[in-house]
Parts: sequence; C-alpha cells; structure tokens
Amino acid sequence: MSILTIIGARPQFIKASVVSRAIVAQGGLSEIIIHTGQHFDANMSDIFFDQLGIPRPNYKLDIHGGSHGEMTGRMLAEVEQVMLKEKPDRVLVYGDTNSTLAGALAAAKLHIPVAHIEAGLRSFNMCMPEEVNRILTDQVSDILFCPTKTAVDNLAREGFSDKPVQVLNVGDVMQDSALFFAQRATAPRGFHLSDGFVLTTLHRAENTDDPARLAAIVGALNTIHATVAPVVLPLHPRTRMAIAKAGLSLDVYVVEPVGYLEMIWLLQRCGLVLTDSGGVQKEAFFFGKTCVTMRDQTEWVELIDVGANELVGADQANIVATVTRRHGQKVEDQHQLYGGGQAAERIAQYLSSR
Repeated sequence: MSILTIIGARPQFIKASVVSRAIVAQGGLSEIIIHTGQHFDANMSDIFFDQLGIPRPNYKLDIHGGSHGEMTGRMLAEVEQVMLKEKPDRVLVYGDTNSTLAGALAAAKLHIPVAHIEAGLRSFNMCMPEEVNRILTDQVSDILFCPTKTAVDNLAREGFSDKPVQVLNVGDVMQDSALFFAQRATAPRGFHLSDGFVLTTLHRAENTDDPARLAAIVGALNTIHATVAPVVLPLHPRTRMAIAKAGLSLDVYVVEPVGYLEMIWLLQRCGLVLTDSGGVQKEAFFFGKTCVTMRDQTEWVELIDVGANELVGADQANIVATVTRRHGQKVEDQHQLYGGGQAAERIAQYLSSR
C-alpha cells in the first residue's frame, strides 16, 4: 500500500517522526511525504527533519504566509497535483492545521481514502481556525485515529457511530515521540539557568492578534519572571512581531525557537509549563509537569479533569496567581491517558491490514 503523508507544521513533524518509523518497521507499506512549507523558518522546520530522523520530504511546496483562505487554497491546488501524479492508495494527515485540511479536501475530491491522526478533538470554539480544520477533516476521513477516549466520545456525539468509517482509540503519537527522544534531549545553545524555571510558549492567534489579551499576558510573564521564577520563552517569529507592533516590552529570558530535543530538555527541567499551545499541554504531562494554559478552552479536557492542567485565559491576575500556586507541583499519569507510547505501532499495524 502506498501512503501519501502531508505535513507542514512543527507538531506534525514530531508526530510523523514516530509514525514514519513504525511504517518502515511494519513492512508492506510505502510512504511519500509532502511538506507544504507552512512552517518555513529553518529553526522551526528543517531542524526537525535533522533531529528526528524523518525521511526528507519527496515534495516541498514552500507555501506560507497570507490569509487562512489563501494559504489553504494554494495548498489544495498544489497538493492535488502531487496526488494526481503519485496516485497513492491512501492519504495520511495530522492534527488541525491548514495543511491538514488542504490535504484531506484534495484527497476527498479525488476519491482517495483519508486517515486522520489526532481525530475527534474539539475545543468547541468555532472562532479558532484549528477547530474548523479538525471538524472538516474528520468529516471527509474514513479512518479516524483518536488519541483519547474523549475524542472517541466527541465523534460518537456527532453521529460518526452511524457512518461507514472506522473510529479507533490508538493513543497519542506525541507520547510515543516524547518517550523515544527523552534520552537524546540536549540543552539549547548558551542556556545557563538552573532548574525550576517557568517554560512558556505563546503563539496562538487568539492571544497574539488581540492587543488587550497580548498586553495582559506580557504583563503576567514579566510579573512571574520578577516574583516567582525565571520565565523562559522560546519566541515564535510571529509573536515577536506582534509584541513589537503592540509596543510591549518583555522582561523575561527570551530564546530563539528551539528544536524538539531542546524542548524536551527544557520540559524535563522546568518547574511549570505556561502555554497557549495544544501539544505543549500534553508534553508537560508526559514529563510530569503541571501546565497552566492561557486559553479559554482546551481540546485536552482529560488533563483538566485529573488536575494536571488549569485554564486561565488571558487574565493577568489569574495567570500570575495560578502559576504562583502551582509552580513546582508534579503530576503523574496514573491512568495511561494517552496510550502508553504505542500509538504509532497501532496505526501502522492497522494501515497495513487494510
């Protein structure tokens, strides 16, 4: 069976690293990789291929920038041309990016079956482009690889139990990757802080594109850095521009975007994770760290349920108070919420059996 895999953003590189390895180990499957170019900075794209051992993409489209509609439309057109040329038996997409939706739509219109890894997640906030992407991708996929029981339940409520599709709880490939690469983690170049810092990521449009939310978050980070523990912020280029445009000043430990192995190293040594990312919420859990999430909703509700994660929105006082209260607390995975690190193997086995 020939599989056409579509990736374009950092979380997808990480997920593909373990699934591609499982595909090779499984046998009977061949893989062609398209990199849409959605993440184009070398520190946020090429470095992941170098560090994670992902096969170099067969096609790199270099599509980035522009509005969501423009980017998705360009991807749709160019991905379709590759599909017409390669004629794969199945298309494999990851997560909830514009690359995900473009790949799924192109395949569906060409009547190529689609498998969606990380299916069934819902934030229930249709203002988030990621929510639109994941819902539409699920609708055109015939194999839905869910990372959690919550995701399976979401699909059941939406009527997928009555559709001619396969809904499978395989676990989360992000845990596979975290466990595999933990022993290879390396410090960011020039990093000199002691353990216990507050590891922060900030990039989601709902925060960076809203001046009031961004100002509140920057104020909270500066306060935490001064009163609780050093704040370490690998700064996304888009966030850097938004902060400058808003005339805000960061008084924290800012570093350039880091590779995955450096991110694992930081996760292993931090005292708390403060983020608006989806994936980082889980990565914090994989390494036993409490997470505080600067969003109003999360797809990973099971982390809220077990007390490993708290939502604080963009309220400056709430962010500071919650980080102060939770800093240094450990969490334990007592229920194997994400499959125990065997999701990629289950995915490859199932694809091989089709």
